[in-house]
Amino acid sequence: MEFKKRILCIGAGYVGGPTMAVIALKCPEYRIDVVDINQDRINAWNSDDLPIFEPGLFEIVKERRGKNLFFSTDTEENITKADIIFVSVNTPTKTFGEGAGMASDLQYWEATAHQIVKHAQSDKIIVEKSTLPVRTAEAMERILKMHSGNIKFEVVSNPEFLAEGTAISDLLEADRVLIGAHDTEEGNRASQEIADIYRHWLPEEKIITTNLWSSELSKLIANAFLAQRISSINSISALCEKTDADISEIAHAIGSDSRIGSKFLQTSVGFGGSCFKKDILNLVYISKSYGLYEVADYWESVVTMNEYQKSRFVRKIIKEMFNTVAGKKITLFGFAFKANTGDTRESPAIDITKSLLDENVRVTIHDPEAIENAKIDLKGIEKNITYETDPYRAAANSNAIIITTEWEQFKDLDYSKIYDSMEKPAFIFDGRNILDHRKLFSIGFNVYPIGKQQLTHFS
Repeated sequence: MEFKKRILCIGAGYVGGPTMAVIALKCPEYRIDVVDINQDRINAWNSDDLPIFEPGLFEIVKERRGKNLFFSTDTEENITKADIIFVSVNTPTKTFGEGAGMASDLQYWEATAHQIVKHAQSDKIIVEKSTLPVRTAEAMERILKMHSGNIKFEVVSNPEFLAEGTAISDLLEADRVLIGAHDTEEGNRASQEIADIYRHWLPEEKIITTNLWSSELSKLIANAFLAQRISSINSISALCEKTDADISEIAHAIGSDSRIGSKFLQTSVGFGGSCFKKDILNLVYISKSYGLYEVADYWESVVTMNEYQKSRFVRKIIKEMFNTVAGKKITLFGFAFKANTGDTRESPAIDITKSLLDENVRVTIHDPEAIENAKIDLKGIEKNITYETDPYRAAANSNAIIITTEWEQFKDLDYSKIYDSMEKPAFIFDGRNILDHRKLFSIGFNVYPIGKQQLTHFS
C-alpha cells in the first residue's frame, strides 16, 4: 500500500504507544512506525499482552497493527524513511550532578537528536512529544543543524496532555491539542502539517497554535496547576480531621463555584505518576536558574505538601493501631498510582509500604494490574512483603486494610466476608475515600477516611 506520509515515533512508552495507535486509527492513509530500543517492549506491542494497560488501547492496536501501525527496534531505517518524527523518549529527573533531584535528565533526548542527524537523508519535521524544559527546542535545533548539510529540520512542540487510565478518551476527545512552532514561513508550514493530523478527528477550535516556547512551558504549567489543586485540598483534609468538618462536603461546596470548578478536588493519600512531581521540580529548577527564588519556593511547597500527606497518613495508621504496628499484617488494596493503569511511578503506595516495613509490619499487596511493577519498585526489600492476586486471600488474617488506589472493583468487594477473615479489632484506612464508611462501620470495622470523621467502636 502507498501511504500519503510516514510518521515515526521514537519511544514506545505510555505516551508514544497510545498516541500513535490513535493516529493510526484516525489517519489510515499514514504509515505509523513506533520504535524503541527495548526489544521486550516491542515484542509485547506485537503480542496480545501489551506492555501497558490502558482501557481501549488493545482494541485499537489489534485493529491497526500490520495495516498502518508497526512496532520495531529498527530506528535507523525508519528515521531515513520518515517525513515526521515524534520524539517521545524518557526525560526523568536527574539523579546526579547539577540540578540533581529537580532538573530533567536530557541524555536520552540528546542521543535521539544525534541519531536523527546521523541517519536522516531528507527534510523532516521533528515533533517534541516528551515533556521538556522550556527552550529545549533551541538545543535540539543546534544539534540538528550543526551537521545537517542541505537537509532541513523544523522543530515543533506538541506536548501530551494524557491522564493514565483515560489516555485513549483523552486523545479521541481532547480538550485541546497544542502545537508550538517558530513564527516563520517554515515554522508555520510545519505547524499546519501537524495540525492536519489532528484535524482528522478534532474540530479546528480545539487545535491551539503558539510560539515554540509557550508550548513547551504550557505542559509544565498545566501539570503544576493540577498538582497544586490536589495539594491544596489535601492540606485542608488535615484541618477537617481536627475540626470534624467533612472534606467531601467542602470540595462539593467550593467546586460548585464556576470560578473554581470541581475537578482535581478529591482528597487522597497523595498524587503520584510520572509527571506531576517531575514537572513541578523541573519548574522549580528553571525558576531558580533565572533567579526567581520566590516563584521556586511557591511551587516547591506543592511537592512538600504531597510528601506531608503521605507521611501524615502513615503516622495516623500507627497512632490509631495503638501506637505499634510491629509484627502486624497490613494489606494494601492498590499499588498503581491511580486506577485503570498498571503504572506505579511515584505511587504513594511505594512510600507507604517502605514506611510500614520500617515499622516491622508484614505487608501484603493486592492490585488488579500493578503487582509486577510493585515487585520492581520494592526489589531488594522483599522481606515481609507478599503479593496476592485475590483480594480475599490478601485480606485474610490482616489487622488492617489500606485503600491506596481508587480501583472501582474495591467498592464491590464483600466486606462482611473480609471482616470475618481478619484479626480483631479490624481497621480500614481509606486513602481514597471511595468506600461506604458507615456500612463498613456497621459490619464492625474501625474506619478512618481522609478529611472526614473517623468511625470507631472504641469508647
